[in-house]
Amino acid sequence: MRIVIFGLTVSSSWGNGHATLWRGLCRALSSRGHVVTFFERDASYYSTTRDLTELPGGGRLVLYERFAEVSGEAGRLLNEADLAIATSFCPDGKAAARLLLGSRAGIKAFYDLDTPVTLAQLEAGAPVAYLPDEGLAEFDLVLSYTGGRALTELKQRLGARRVAPLYGWVDPETHHPVAAEERYRADLSYLGTYAADRQTALEALFVEPARRRPGMRFLIGGAQYPDDFPWTANTYFVRHMPPREHPAFFCSSRLTLNVTRGSMASYGYCPSGRLFEAAASGVPVVSDMWEGLDSFFVPGSELLAARTTEDVVEALGLSDAELRRVAESARERTLAEHTALARTMYLEGLCASLPRTGRGDTAAASMLETVGAS
Repeated sequence: MRIVIFGLTVSSSWGNGHATLWRGLCRALSSRGHVVTFFERDASYYSTTRDLTELPGGGRLVLYERFAEVSGEAGRLLNEADLAIATSFCPDGKAAARLLLGSRAGIKAFYDLDTPVTLAQLEAGAPVAYLPDEGLAEFDLVLSYTGGRALTELKQRLGARRVAPLYGWVDPETHHPVAAEERYRADLSYLGTYAADRQTALEALFVEPARRRPGMRFLIGGAQYPDDFPWTANTYFVRHMPPREHPAFFCSSRLTLNVTRGSMASYGYCPSGRLFEAAASGVPVVSDMWEGLDSFFVPGSELLAARTTEDVVEALGLSDAELRRVAESARERTLAEHTALARTMYLEGLCASLPRTGRGDTAAASMLETVGAS
């Protein structure tokens, strides 16, 4: 398939979870013979922290300052595309969606990687900058990073006709077991960008355990943490963690924590990419609880589930052998079910099941049917 994507960023992993996901998916798509073009606005805060200049697998990254500069080229590529995707938080989302929907692309899709945020803004009556004014009814397929009742609300509130979850994933070529490094050594680590609606859970599951175990070492990696964050004497901080450093970060911990943003946890069925990254790196994970967690990992045997501070403190007291057993089970499940390649094959199946309403290209339709059946 020829695939065109309009996204937030793939070139910089600073302060966002989109880039790492797109890199893994683009590599997997290319490995299956698909050709990807990714359009990204060249924002200053990403250009100064850029840690990728070419798409993995040989796709093409198009950086631009103003959408008008590339609208002509984008329009031509869309008319030749088998699959075109506009995404949440794309800074030119409305213009990109308008161009996409007016094109002859074979399948016109919208992928909301931030569905709970989108729905919360709609509930509050606030404008959603990346959504078409008319909603999502014109798209052939609407994908959501969050499953469960979020899928129903995308239909009811935005008129989406066909919705399907496209959950997070991991690229095993990037995230895998590596040797521990002293600079990242920790009894409990947490990797994630600061988010206010994660703070209550983070304080209960990370900050308070650090207070109760002053002889242990705790480590946070991520961006945008405020000056008034409740640091403890035994908590250490790494400001920015590019994806190439993630395996060493995870593998230098006895245990790592996954905390889900409150808006996502309220909908359930919301595994973060970090959850799969840690598991693929062979590190035991303790995670906050939300509906549907057991659809991805078995609590107690493939990860440790925590609702309270006491749950995390108890997990920290487990033996190395017990933690290793959990880590090995999670890594096996992740490599079998939660890789970028697994999601790519799932996406191929979705595309193969849809009628081609755009170009009507019989060769493209045949290719979709072939990859969907493989």
